[in-house]
Amino acid sequence: METNKDFVQFDFTARYYKLGRINESTRDIWFVLHGYGQLANYFLKKFDCISGNSICVIAPEGLSRFYLNGFYGKTGATWMTKEERQTDIANYLRYLTAVYDNELSGINRDNIRLTILGFSQGAATASRWAISNSVGLNRLILWAGIFPPDLDINADSNIFKNIEVLQVYGRNDEYLNNDVVLEQKTISRKLNVDPKTIIYDGGHDIDADTLLSLQ
Repeated sequence: METNKDFVQFDFTARYYKLGRINESTRDIWFVLHGYGQLANYFLKKFDCISGNSICVIAPEGLSRFYLNGFYGKTGATWMTKEERQTDIANYLRYLTAVYDNELSGINRDNIRLTILGFSQGAATASRWAISNSVGLNRLILWAGIFPPDLDINADSNIFKNIEVLQVYGRNDEYLNNDVVLEQKTISRKLNVDPKTIIYDGGHDIDADTLLSLQ
């Protein structure tokens, strides 16, 4: 018997975490997107050093969670896998924009800078969200990650024109070798983007001192 694939849309409840609240004192809003196998609440703790009265840090979470080892114990989340890749991308883009709308609907953005930071796998997620043009971001930070090779380079060529783009990574990051860095440069040229590069002494993690310098 022939196997047929079909799809269904339905309401979905998903969590996210944040440091601080958006109010009249807020001048900076950060959306921080975790890497593969992380959870948003633990990832958010890495941003304690920049939290304050004028900064709100919001950490969405990948929609697929799994046990990191075997069938029990610690769990992590992922933004997508190779299985139904495009469906996962479409789902998390809707989710991220829903979080944005939930937090910023009706907020006057005139004096607020919006930063989207993607760490490791989250860098690809952040890139796709940025190029979807569903939120008016001011700054995109790709931390320990790069633009995904399958990013739609035929999208609006001016999408990054007024956006500050930063590439940040540790000198000893085991996942970002010379080949990956060269790939990032190739993709950036196709996108008409010239990211500012910041390299720190460290590995595949969020460096607090570097983070503080980006406030």
